[in-house]
Amino acid sequence: MSKIRRVAIIGGNRIPFMRSNTAYSYASNMDMLSATLQGLVRRFDLEGERLGEVAAGAVMKHSRDFNLAREATLNSGLALETPAYDIQQACGTGLEAAILVANKVALGQIDAGIAAGTDTASDAPIALNENYRRMILDLNRAKTLGARLKILMRFRPSFILPSLPANAEPRTGLSMGQHCELMIKEWGISREAQDELTWRSHQNLIAAYNEGFFEDLIQPV
Repeated sequence: MSKIRRVAIIGGNRIPFMRSNTAYSYASNMDMLSATLQGLVRRFDLEGERLGEVAAGAVMKHSRDFNLAREATLNSGLALETPAYDIQQACGTGLEAAILVANKVALGQIDAGIAAGTDTASDAPIALNENYRRMILDLNRAKTLGARLKILMRFRPSFILPSLPANAEPRTGLSMGQHCELMIKEWGISREAQDELTWRSHQNLIAAYNEGFFEDLIQPV
């Protein structure tokens, strides 16, 4: 290429945001991403079309969400040949997906693509207790009945306690909210200023809904 191409965002689609453990209590990341992509395909008449790629991701994923973006793309109505891949960059996942797709368009590698993201706190992955998980793996490796029985003797009632996911930064053990508390103390931001910003944000959102700003962006689900 002799020059970088200009990139345009043609449009978008999403399902409504909801408070966790309410309307989407039993909806998975796959359910929500598939519904959103299906709505996008309908909105822009893309049924059967092959796009350059779909980039999407989620922060907290189940093991069942393996190849999430690809499987959701197969559900979307796009041509089955449309490539798709997962990414993860905490709260920047969707934005990073858009940057990746835009860069490929700019360089002439693809002509069009979809950037997306999904997350639910209502369907968080709950893992087996680590001691129980190791026992099961050892049991699978055992070759004789005696060896299996010996491994089973290691079982303790505490093994049934699940390993719950923590929305915390691995290196500090603090959540985003706890990091925010440290930041506002360092920068001297008052609670009143925070509440005022939050209030204005909600008022702007309500006004945008009432003015029809979201009519071509949100679908029912």
